[in-house]
Amino acid sequence: MKAIQIRKPNDLRVIDMEKPVTDEKNNVLVKIKAAGICGSDVGIYHGTNAVASYPRVIGHEMVGEVVELRSGTGKLKPGDRVIIDQVINCGHCYACRHNRGNVCQNLQVRGVHVDGGYREYMAVPEKDCYLLPECLSYEDAVMIEPTTIAIQFCSRAELTAEDTLLIYGVGVLGSSILRIARLSGAKIIVTDLVEEKLQRALQNGADFAINGAKENLGERLKEITEDGYGPTVSVDAACTKNSLATLLDVTGNAGRVITMGFSNAPTEVTQMKITTKELDVRGSRLQNKKFQEAIDLIEQGKLDLNGAVSHRFKFTDAQKAFDFVDTKDPSIRKIVLTFD
Repeated sequence: MKAIQIRKPNDLRVIDMEKPVTDEKNNVLVKIKAAGICGSDVGIYHGTNAVASYPRVIGHEMVGEVVELRSGTGKLKPGDRVIIDQVINCGHCYACRHNRGNVCQNLQVRGVHVDGGYREYMAVPEKDCYLLPECLSYEDAVMIEPTTIAIQFCSRAELTAEDTLLIYGVGVLGSSILRIARLSGAKIIVTDLVEEKLQRALQNGADFAINGAKENLGERLKEITEDGYGPTVSVDAACTKNSLATLLDVTGNAGRVITMGFSNAPTEVTQMKITTKELDVRGSRLQNKKFQEAIDLIEQGKLDLNGAVSHRFKFTDAQKAFDFVDTKDPSIRKIVLTFD
């Protein structure tokens, strides 16, 4: 079968690899139908993702059709449309015992530490497969995985209707966070350097938008938050050199600052900013069994992922797709690789 492998940074190849077979552990064979390109995939391609290993078949946003079941509980049958959980955890370390398997000490992520979804078939455990809502095409269903990341963020941030949330960057990640965060009832402020992204965010439920290329973020936040308090929750969905330091500056006293990036580049942060306002600085990584929660929101009519994909490429044209990502074309929302 064909697969897309990053042999080393900036070396993407279409390779032939052996088709997987099911066993007692990986008891479900899935024919991949679509897989998304995420910022972390781009980081692996360019060698900036600090947690990836090479060579690697990448891809962690993967949906497909069950074609074989070696054994099972009756949850699945051949022909079912599924999305695959990317997280593999040990189940017995401190994090796992405290129900935080997404940061397992022995964590493996499909497409990062072990081969992922940019291939024609995958053999996986039944427990890692979730049935897709009938209302979504395979391509749009890829967006369930970024949605789980946003749900995980809201959980880590303890976001409520009382909060004012600042989303720093409204690319794919920031837009997914906006889509879920607006369900909390919180006031939402977005900031970015691209006006088109800001206007889209306003159309999708943001209350205020700040163009960081034209406005002073701190001053504008004082104007639009109650008593100039600033946001009570802020999330770094851009992961630039100065983004964390900026959020520590602008977030209000007793607020929560959530980081989500994987950059190893040093950034200057002083304890004074954290201590004087007694800020909580928390990481949010991957997702912790949030797929069913995302699927339930879709089936309840609270979340619509139809039309979220902006561009499609055949998976064997992955090089063209990654080259297009690098253009930073403002029309890019989500790029999906298709397998039919």
